[in-house]
Amino acid sequence: MKKFLIIQTAFIGDVVLATPLIEKLHNYDKDAEIDFLLRKGNETLLKNHPKLNNILIWDKKNGKYKNLFKLIAQIRKNKYDLVVNIQRFASTGFLTWLSKGKIKLGFEQNPFSFAYNKKYKVSFNEGKHETERNLILLSDYGDAVYFKPKLYPNEQNYQNISKYINDEFVTISPASVWYTKQFHKNKWIELINKLKTKKIILIGAKSDKYLCNEIISKSDNKNILNLAGELSFLDSAELMKHAKMNYVNDSAPMHLASSVNAATTAVFCSTIPDFGFGPLSDNSKIIEIDTNLNCRPCGLHGKKTCPEGHFDCAMKIDVEKML
Repeated sequence: MKKFLIIQTAFIGDVVLATPLIEKLHNYDKDAEIDFLLRKGNETLLKNHPKLNNILIWDKKNGKYKNLFKLIAQIRKNKYDLVVNIQRFASTGFLTWLSKGKIKLGFEQNPFSFAYNKKYKVSFNEGKHETERNLILLSDYGDAVYFKPKLYPNEQNYQNISKYINDEFVTISPASVWYTKQFHKNKWIELINKLKTKKIILIGAKSDKYLCNEIISKSDNKNILNLAGELSFLDSAELMKHAKMNYVNDSAPMHLASSVNAATTAVFCSTIPDFGFGPLSDNSKIIEIDTNLNCRPCGLHGKKTCPEGHFDCAMKIDVEKML
């Protein structure tokens, strides 16, 4: 029996966008054992995944490098036939180098790519989606079939959110790790005041609860429920699947929606869809400013503040387009 390992220890959205590799490898060899290495805190994304054998967890916050060497020992013991490293950072390249995997694949931008059996160049200027870039790593495995991101909420996740889906509703995920990726709170309030749906549910991390409460307090629409910090990743994905629409930033909730093919309206502020991180649901729409700004995009991942001080890429978006 073959044993495969996929490595993606970055953030929530990055893990979701790596799931097509699970589907691809399973399609290539349905009897193979597929393991996935991710950072501590993201493991519940892949809970009960029917095509995964095991989830390896790297605790980066408490004893990062001590835990890294423990992982390396565990991975070497597992004797993988194939190790696929999606990341371009040195730490995972080092891990891949020492993994003793029979075949090691990754991107040539990784400082340890010299240790790979085959390496691939990644570019953000070719119009490819991130999932397509990731799947290039498995171009020698199976045919050219494209796989979308996929998560597997189960019956328990449905039970956890069932009490919220009796009426027609939309979800809004107003926050982002990066300020310039986040639609301004006043614009979210403007949207909420114009929405005619029976119920609005705000979702996000526990750290987003204050922002959500602030939006609710300043909105004219009082039929709003704040579930930030109340749901697991898979609970959130299941909730989004049942929503009439899911309003998101260029951030992790957008990818959660894609993973369950949920209706999506994605707002792009400082970043642009051409970077390859757009929504993939069948019913999806991208919202961005109509005019060109010399300062946009200001970076691949967004910034903590607007470098120009005006944040026009968000503030000049016409909310009417979102309705």
